[in-house]
Amino acid sequence: MQAHAQTFVRLGYPVTVVAGRGEGTELPAAADYISIPEIDSLHPRIVSLSSQLENGEVPPDFDDVVDQLVAALSPALSRFDNVMVHNLFTKHFNLPATAALHRLLDASELHHCIAWCHDFTWTSPSSRSKVHAGYPWELLRSFRPDVTYVVVSERRKRELVSLLGCPSDKIHVVYNGVEPCSLLGLSAEGWALVSRLGLLEADIILLMPVRVTQAKNIEYALHLVAAIKARGQRPKLIVTGPPDPHDAESIAYFRELKALRQRLNVDEEVSFVFEAGPEPGQPYTIDERVVGDLFRVSDVTFMPSHREGFGMPVLEAGLVGVPVFCTDIPVAEEIGGQDVTTFNATQAPDRTAEAIVGWAEESPIHRLRRRVRQSFTWDAIFRRDIAPLLSNAGVG
Repeated sequence: MQAHAQTFVRLGYPVTVVAGRGEGTELPAAADYISIPEIDSLHPRIVSLSSQLENGEVPPDFDDVVDQLVAALSPALSRFDNVMVHNLFTKHFNLPATAALHRLLDASELHHCIAWCHDFTWTSPSSRSKVHAGYPWELLRSFRPDVTYVVVSERRKRELVSLLGCPSDKIHVVYNGVEPCSLLGLSAEGWALVSRLGLLEADIILLMPVRVTQAKNIEYALHLVAAIKARGQRPKLIVTGPPDPHDAESIAYFRELKALRQRLNVDEEVSFVFEAGPEPGQPYTIDERVVGDLFRVSDVTFMPSHREGFGMPVLEAGLVGVPVFCTDIPVAEEIGGQDVTTFNATQAPDRTAEAIVGWAEESPIHRLRRRVRQSFTWDAIFRRDIAPLLSNAGVG
């Protein structure tokens, strides 16, 4: 729920979380919070009712509690275009709340209800004994055509289809996701840069943590990117450092590189951080912290240098576990030994591109990493799977 709230807010949707326990301060700043204590499964009154229900007894005051919950939930939920309900339609922890939701649906007070079904009491070996034939336990295996059902995997879908006795196309699979910014430990500035450059959508992310000088042979990298692109891949190359503003040759070289980038039709694939700041047209430089962010996001450290004094990027890449492809400069071989992939600077970029693409397709680590960042971040999941389920949800 926290991930959903963060994703909705980040993408401009109005969000209100309704819960029985917790603090609104734990939610994103733009999210509202409504507390209804009785929907907490650990509320003392609910605990008392649940203990009787688990033994097959319907407490005398069950309907009274349901009425109270209907009265509390109706004004809280009826004003929303979409209400996402987590687990209450298939788990037994708060059957009065489940019954209250069914009543609200019967009265058409919920405009569009999405039942997020993580677990199912009726099919769980550990909790199956806590539900019984008849009302209200039957609600946990009753299909409602006015509810949009969501599960987190195809296996769960098959299980819920069997439990509810409904057509398979009535159950939607929406996988759980990851939040790359927090998981990779990116700074706010680093994440903003990664987002501006669209790095997570790339098939191969190549990092050149160098300044713009002729010794770094950046033109080779541009030709390499064009060759990777020609193979049907979506590469991204990031050059982290700026040209020297006090060196006319460095500035002239930078202009030549931008012209070459255009001729090779890789403007979208090759990014110089120097021109990728938050203010268009303003020079932009980054510190070591943001360079570290880019290392953790990247797939390959690429160094086609004519010469290197030491080759610090080899050490940096080694520490964060990023493969190194570099020219056979002595210092790289001295530091990296056989654990870096080297090539001669005279080798055709097309051949080097073939080696990098071959590595990418053969590496299960890279293939899984690529699949997750392209398809299983929360933003990707929202756009592909969640947004189509929403009804009348205008983006703010």
